[in-house]
Amino acid sequence: MKPVQKPENPLFSSGPCAKRPGWTIENLKDAPLGRSHRAKIGKSKLKEAIDRTASLLGLPEGYRVGIVPGSDTGAVEMALWSLLGARGVDMLAWESFGSGWITDVIKQLKLDDVRSLTADYGALPDLGQVDPARDVVFTWNGTTSGVKVPHADWISDDRGGLTICDATSAAFAMDLPWDKLDVTTFSWQKVLGGEGAHGVIILSPRAVERLENYTPAWPLPKIFRLTKAGKLIEGIFSGATINTPSMLCVEDYLDALNWADSIGGLRGLINRSEDNLAVIRDWVARTDWVQFLANDPATVSNTSVCLKIVAPWFTALDGDAQAAAAKELATLLDTEEAAYDIGAYRDAPVGLRIWAGSTIEASDLKALLPWLDWAYGEVKKTRAA
Repeated sequence: MKPVQKPENPLFSSGPCAKRPGWTIENLKDAPLGRSHRAKIGKSKLKEAIDRTASLLGLPEGYRVGIVPGSDTGAVEMALWSLLGARGVDMLAWESFGSGWITDVIKQLKLDDVRSLTADYGALPDLGQVDPARDVVFTWNGTTSGVKVPHADWISDDRGGLTICDATSAAFAMDLPWDKLDVTTFSWQKVLGGEGAHGVIILSPRAVERLENYTPAWPLPKIFRLTKAGKLIEGIFSGATINTPSMLCVEDYLDALNWADSIGGLRGLINRSEDNLAVIRDWVARTDWVQFLANDPATVSNTSVCLKIVAPWFTALDGDAQAAAAKELATLLDTEEAAYDIGAYRDAPVGLRIWAGSTIEASDLKALLPWLDWAYGEVKKTRAA
């Protein structure tokens, strides 16, 4: 039977993600709209966002936080174009975004000494193959595969190369070992439910040293430049952004940080996300038609939870029919206003993707699960007949 109770908030998109519980536009009334971001009030808001990011994440002394354009993509590209080329680089990929970084490094930067260590959706590459003498680029959490690295033991404390980590769906939801990470990027639109278009880049002292002592062989667009005359542009890390930011988005991010503080800071955020995954994990364990896309339980993401349909009638369908059936399931939930935007990413295997980050309430996930079973049953009636 069709369930009666629906999630109070049916927004389970993996980006932009749901706003924090209790969010209203009224929370942004103090945004300095119509004012220059270089005015005292604008710079102070940007500096506050930077300082509070460092505080909430527990960054070590000497790590720098900068707000940059282009969301997480812009932040990653800035790191790739500014830092790579000094050493050989190991590129890790097990889903679409990591694969995109490989394409950029090989086809756009045209680096010669590149090793691509890849795995299919659901798995991780052999992390033991990473050479500590080389730079390494990887995603901490594969947003489109629901597969995360379970730890950082594979990163050497005595490494010669830099670690460049795309952490956009991991920051604020997973324990990140900052002493192992030299460049870390993310966007506000993921775990904290902020608005899009802005990225954050975090540099370790080792990354700063590389920037100040290495000049790439290619020209850098202004939007990627982190140094001037061989020195780090300190203003980027104190509120003087490269281009004009949205002060409305900055205010929204500050509101999200306020909420994070109110629920126990970083540990509170992580606990909420892990509790949400536990709700889904219990349901998967008792449900015969679905499994996690991740092969290893230790690698299952607690933010972008990716699921595959394993019922025999479904797996017997050809690829196009599977895609159509999964789309029908997601569309049913959308039509019923029980869940929005939970289809698998376009490049990923057919299935479902449910955001379980900290802005999602566990009660909404519990309300969603009967709807998943119902929608699956409705699709099975027509497709398995």
